[in-house]
This record gives sequence, C-alpha cells and structure tokens, in this order.
Amino acid sequence: MEPDVLGPPYERQTIDLGVDDEGPVVATLVRRRAERPTRRAVLYVHGFVDYFFQTHLADFFAERGWDFYALDLRKYGRSLLTHQTPNFCLDLTDYHPELDAAAKIIRDDHGHDVLLAVGHSTGGLIISLWAHAHRDSGLVDGLVLNSPFFDINASWLVRRPLLAAVSRLGRRAPRQVVPLDLGTAYGESIHSDHRGEWSYDLAWKPLAGFPVRAGWLGAIRTAQRQLRAGLDIPVPVLVACSTRSFRGRRWHESAGVADAVLDVEHMVRYAPRLGRHVTVARFDGGLHDLTLSGTAVRGEVFTKIGRWAEAFLGAGPTAPADGAPPDARKGSVPRSRRPADSVGVTPS
Repeated sequence: MEPDVLGPPYERQTIDLGVDDEGPVVATLVRRRAERPTRRAVLYVHGFVDYFFQTHLADFFAERGWDFYALDLRKYGRSLLTHQTPNFCLDLTDYHPELDAAAKIIRDDHGHDVLLAVGHSTGGLIISLWAHAHRDSGLVDGLVLNSPFFDINASWLVRRPLLAAVSRLGRRAPRQVVPLDLGTAYGESIHSDHRGEWSYDLAWKPLAGFPVRAGWLGAIRTAQRQLRAGLDIPVPVLVACSTRSFRGRRWHESAGVADAVLDVEHMVRYAPRLGRHVTVARFDGGLHDLTLSGTAVRGEVFTKIGRWAEAFLGAGPTAPADGAPPDARKGSVPRSRRPADSVGVTPS
C-alpha cells in the first residue's frame, strides 16, 4: 500500500490487469482501516462517471469496526490512464478480474472473515452480477445496493427498441458517441461549487459526465436483461433508494430532494429478482447517491445500513458511534437468527 490522494488514513494499492486494445490496464484499491484490528471488511464500488471520494462513508464503517476498501474500477478515477477512453467497457464482466483480485486481497492477504460488498448505481449492477457469478463460492456475505442501475431512465420506446438499435451499433462501432444528454442537475445538487456540500475532482467526475458510447450502452443493456431475467444471489441484499425521481436535465429545486439520475421505481420493481433475501428501503428526500443526501437523510441511510448489517450479518458496532440510536448500539445478532427467504420493503 502507498499513500492515497485523500491523505492519511487512506492508502491505495494498484492492481495490474494486463493490457487491452487500448494498452495497459489497472484498477486501484483504496483502504481505510478501523481503529482496532477486525475480521470484517467492506468493499465499495462506485457508479458511472464516478470514483471513491465519500470519506464519511468509510468513517461510518470504520467507526463500527469494519476495515473499509473502495475499488476504483479500470478507466475510472485513480485508475484512468491517459491513453484510455474514460469509463468505457464492452461487457460488465470485464470488471470481474479486479473485483476478484480485491476480494482475494481482503480475504486472503488481510485475513477478513466477513465481506460486505456495497455498490452505487452502475456499481450496484456490477456487483449484483458478480455476486451471482460467484454464488457457490462464499466470496461475499452480503450486498448493499445504493440506487442500483437496474434499467435506463427513459420511456419504454427508448429503453427497449431504440436501445436495441444502439446495441447493434455498439457491436460495429463500440466507441461511437451516443447523443445522450446526462444533464447537470445531479452534479449541481452535490458539488460544493454549486448547490451541494461535497468537494471532489471534476476531472474524474465531470458535472455533465463523460460521453456515453454505444458499446458501453450495449454492455449495460445486456447486464440489465440478465438481472431482469432473475439472479440467484444467496446472501442477504439491501436495496436502498429515494422515494422519488427527478427527470429534468437542468437544475430545479426538486432535484435536491430526489434521484436526478435513475427511475427509483425500476429499482423497487426488479429488486425481488436479485435473490432470496432482499430488503428494500426507501428514503424521502434521498439523492441518487444516498450517502450524499442532506444531513438528516444520510443519517437515516446510515442507521438503516447499520441495523441491516447487525440483523443479517451478525455485525453490530464494536463501540457506540456519535449519533447512533440506542438500538444500533447493541451487540451482534447471531447468524442463526437470519430471517427465512423473504423480500421486504421498509419505508424510511
């Protein structure tokens, strides 16, 4: 490990992934240790036009006795090299090698017994398919999906026939730019230069995003079709999202209390197709990245994640955390008390 751009206590490790048609490829694993030695860890995976910068999320887990790891996938953030097309892939399984490597580092090299995978947006889709692919290996013990990208936020005409045509284009000209306006509403709602409270590198996470390319859209379409057909993730899954979506591309005050990127109803509709133990939690006023929501909302999000981890993973906090509710400070719940197969919805 070497020092990370976030400074102490963050460290990072480069994972060499060989070469592809653009040249050398790497991923980057960032680590923030808990205050005391622990056998449990979190692996966080970011979304599209994103990278790890959410130090308050790492603090939340570290204060509760989890070592926190975040993976900047190939061609994202810390892993984006000058010769590469930002955020580009042709198949979401392209990311499995770095996920496998990160899990091995966490499990084998650092000796963790419990691994919780947390994915935001496209990261939520990626780790869902990855967990399904490794369903018989015991590689992960639970998933938290923060506003997962289960479908394109557009009309049926765009989501189905038009996207099918784009996918065909992607096979012939994968790097062809698709005229899809991602808008700036979400970026403005979170960045401190505008209407948000978060500071991050706009070169790695531009306000209006990177160009969307046909090959990438084809990869997303293929992965989403697989998910909608049904996965078999055997471990507990928490799907968390806002109660409403904002569909404008430019700023409006409604964007500050809603998911301004995806349709939250898609997340709720397809959550039961993940596996046998799925909990859905919705948060009024939540942003697309729920952990970047306003203070009160993200407090509710963290409380829910903590209680869920305690109930399903037997992972209560090792010490009381500032602001944690009394029942979130109890000891661990034995794994034998996990509920039977279920899909639950929790309004928050």
